[in-house]
Amino acid sequence: MSDSAQSPAPNLAKVPVTIVTGFLGAGKTTLISHLIRHAAGRRLAVVVNEFGTLGVDGDILKGCAIPDCPAENVVELANGCICCTVADDFIPTVEHLLAMTPRPDHILIETSGLALPKPLLKAFDWPAIRSRITVDGVIALADAEAVAAGRFAPDLAALAAQRAADPGIDHETPLSEVFEDQLACADIVLLTKADLAGPEGVAAARATIAAEASRPVPVVELVDGVIDPAVILGLNAAAEDDIAARPSHHDGEDDHEHDDFDSLVHETAEIDDPATLVARIETLARDHDILRVKGYAAVRGKPMRLLVQAVGARVRIQYDRPWRMDEARRTTLVVIAEHDRIDAATIGAVLNG
Repeated sequence: MSDSAQSPAPNLAKVPVTIVTGFLGAGKTTLISHLIRHAAGRRLAVVVNEFGTLGVDGDILKGCAIPDCPAENVVELANGCICCTVADDFIPTVEHLLAMTPRPDHILIETSGLALPKPLLKAFDWPAIRSRITVDGVIALADAEAVAAGRFAPDLAALAAQRAADPGIDHETPLSEVFEDQLACADIVLLTKADLAGPEGVAAARATIAAEASRPVPVVELVDGVIDPAVILGLNAAAEDDIAARPSHHDGEDDHEHDDFDSLVHETAEIDDPATLVARIETLARDHDILRVKGYAAVRGKPMRLLVQAVGARVRIQYDRPWRMDEARRTTLVVIAEHDRIDAATIGAVLNG
């Protein structure tokens, strides 16, 4: 038998990649956790991009790892927005995943809530990887309750009045630009937390998305990230070949900055009362325009670690696992807001009480 007959044929099929985008707290990690648990025999790999320095989302996903997606297949990129660190972080990470034995059948990329998906799409044309992977689809998650409340669709009449008073005010907020760019790049939009929004809220959110989207796109409602993987995996969109049909506010720019947003890590000792921490986070959102708080708290007398996830004034807490013997029992929270709303002294004073 010849050597060529003995050697296995190389796998020339491109590995499909699904990009999961969406605003802060829209439910990306919850969705990917569901996909991991319902992989149906697919060997998955996950790339998680954090905005901030604490790998909360990656830790959550590694905690639900199964044989089809072992913990080593979950890779965190915590050095900044994935669309700004393509050469330094993203390309080497993809090459690492493609070199695994066995090779992943499908790669999921959870972008930062502040990432623009289009620059990431362009990275798939890099010579090092373009012949080996393809963008199966871009999935944009939108929080039905938040969209229905108009947080991503500015009141045009109010803006006109503000402009009349101050011509220097831009017609769009940074948050709306991010939201619109994510919609414009999407192959399908998942309207999350539909149960919290209710029928009227869902209808309002759908109307907003239809008005803001640059092209017709399917919108699917879901709760707690539960969806048949067949709906969003295997789209075969080859989105990297369809970039021109996905307009962006930043088209024509060589790159973009995230100076509109900033984050800090607040660390403190054990806390006495989770309810007090929740109230303080609600105060940050209400009085200081904080967008997102996430992390872990050590509660005095409790052996379990408290997971904290807050989107605006909506705060969710749950005990997720016991503290390990080698871990310091400390409270560590990432706080994210628009740049001029991040003030370490103020945030620290509110969280410490």
